[in-house]
Amino acid sequence: MSLDEATRQLEAAIHDARVAFDCIALDELERAHTSVITARAAVDAAENAVRVALREREDSGDRDGAAPDHR
Repeated sequence: MSLDEATRQLEAAIHDARVAFDCIALDELERAHTSVITARAAVDAAENAVRVALREREDSGDRDGAAPDHR
């Protein structure tokens, strides 16, 4: 997984959340529910992709973006 995948998943989640919002306004609750579930799945996938990227960064010894060591 890559950060590009996380970005793609977050864009999908945004879209699905907007669809759910519109469906609620139209009283299409079953469709809204489906869109909320797919938005949640996309957010979970994005979180996993970021977690994997962080782990890969730690494993490679790359400290960019890490908090400074103040020892």
